Amino acid sequence: MRVVSLVPSLTEAIAVTRPGTLVGVTDWCTHPADLGGAVRTGGTKNPDVAAITALRPDLVVANEEENRAPDLAELCAAGLDVLVTEVRTLPQAFTELERVLRACGLPPRPRWLDEAEEAWAGGTPEDASYTAIVPIWRRPWMVLGRDTFAGDLLARLGVRQRYAGHAERYPRIPLDELNAAGADLVVLPDEPYRFTADDGPEAFPGLPAALVSGRHLTWYGPSLAEAHRELSRSLAAARP
Repeated sequence: MRVVSLVPSLTEAIAVTRPGTLVGVTDWCTHPADLGGAVRTGGTKNPDVAAITALRPDLVVANEEENRAPDLAELCAAGLDVLVTEVRTLPQAFTELERVLRACGLPPRPRWLDEAEEAWAGGTPEDASYTAIVPIWRRPWMVLGRDTFAGDLLARLGVRQRYAGHAERYPRIPLDELNAAGADLVVLPDEPYRFTADDGPEAFPGLPAALVSGRHLTWYGPSLAEAHRELSRSLAAARP
């Protein structure tokens, strides 16, 4: 199989399972470090359709949230087979990962997937211990809202999102409103916006800030095997 991945987390899942399967990846695909001779085909939002078509892939894997529908339609119109995933919860992630691996002609149950399911097998706390604001962008400020994969992971770690009931999945909320929301914690991932100790916490004076890995919070793939441990550690270090 010759596969092009337009999703960094799926790139990692495929490359770790069987190196050499990928012939094309996005500019944002960073894991694993060695992707062999895979060609860079642009970003997740602006893929080079001509370059992807020239690679003659048997399959293009994409995601309904990370990739734009017009780009996927153009790839289909070029005669390419495009598999589009939808991931809003952890169980859905496991199901979709099996579907992608099987479609790529790979073992649908690699060891890392078993390890990931084992790591998250503890269940979800009945009562959230903390309420958190989870910004994903600034200028303008955007936060996690309803029905998100990252929000589902946090809920499984005992953290309730302040805007989990918002009508939008990624609402824009003014900073003064965020600071008046009554949260116990602000969770700042390093992607898609790269929040750091010097860029983010200062906007929420008096509120404990947890700096977390965006890969562990938002990626679905081999990173899930360590995400429970790493996210728990970051959250525990920040909680009052």
